[in-house]
Parts: sequence; C-alpha cells; structure tokens
Amino acid sequence: MHLDNWANKAKQMGYRSRAVFKLEEILNKIKFKKSFKNVLDIGSAPGGWSQYIIKNFPKSKVYAVDILDMEPIEGVFFFKESIEEIDSIGPINNLKRKFNLVISDIAPNLSGIDAVDSENVYMLNKLSLKIANDYLDLGGLLVMKTFQNNMLRSLRKDMELSFNIVQTYKPAASKKQSGEIYLFGAK
Repeated sequence: MHLDNWANKAKQMGYRSRAVFKLEEILNKIKFKKSFKNVLDIGSAPGGWSQYIIKNFPKSKVYAVDILDMEPIEGVFFFKESIEEIDSIGPINNLKRKFNLVISDIAPNLSGIDAVDSENVYMLNKLSLKIANDYLDLGGLLVMKTFQNNMLRSLRKDMELSFNIVQTYKPAASKKQSGEIYLFGAK
C-alpha cells in the first residue's frame, strides 16, 4: 500500500490519523478478541487510537490524556494534562490497577540531534512504562511507540522486568524511513 493510501484510508473510514492502522495491526497480531473494560490512552492527541478503541470495542471506557488539545470523541473521557501529572487526575487515579490496556503513541518533538532525541524518547517511554505498571490490572496489556535507537535494548530489558511477554512490531502503516517501532507487553 502506498504511504498516502494509509492516510486516505483513515480519512475515508472517519479516523483522525493513519496511526489507527498501527494499533489495529498489533492487536490483530496478538489475536486479541475480547473487550477491554478500561483503556488508558496517554499522549492521545489527535485521538485516533482512542477513536479506534471506542469504535471496535464499544463497551470500553477510554480515558485519554495529552498536553495538546483533542477534539471530543463520544465515549472518551479526555483530560488536557501532562502525563507526568496523571496521578492527580481523579477519575483515572480512582481506576489504578483496573486498566486492561494502556496505549501510548506519544513522542517528543524531535530536535534532529540524535543523542538528545534518543534521551527524550527514552524518558517518555520510561514514564509510559511506569504509568502502565501503576495502572494496569494483572492481565493488562501495553502498546507503546518507541524508536530504533541506542536506548531500545535497555528499554526492552526494563519492560521485561514487569511484563511476562514483550514483543516488537513494525506495523505496515509505519513509514518505511521512520525509525518508529512499537513494543507490546502482556502482564
């Protein structure tokens, strides 16, 4: 499929971004079929992943957090807040250890300086991992964007300490030249 086709397909299907196909492919590969009761979407704007979950798992309650604005999505509880302040968001904090899925498509603004960008990505990934560990239930799942860089091995090792299964995916909808990859973890 041509790169622009993913964006066109997303638009035709009413999705906000091509990123929905990345999440869809990962969930299909892990053959996840049952519903999610509570989903936490960190770094949610523009909302494509939240939108995908609500559309495909309509019984789910989705809680989305981002410092950027996000247009409302029916069935999604959005909080304009830094993920660093997630513990102060009452409706989310009240569900600590009750989320079945944490999704994080978050990425820093890239500077073009590899060492700085790698460190910023790693810090956001470590924060996403901490949030997942704090908020997921016993059988919970994490899907998290990261990048192929010199911190990836260390991040995977950190993830393996708290997840029984850790897998890496490069979805078809990811741009070929992009260094982005996705880590999946199951508790």
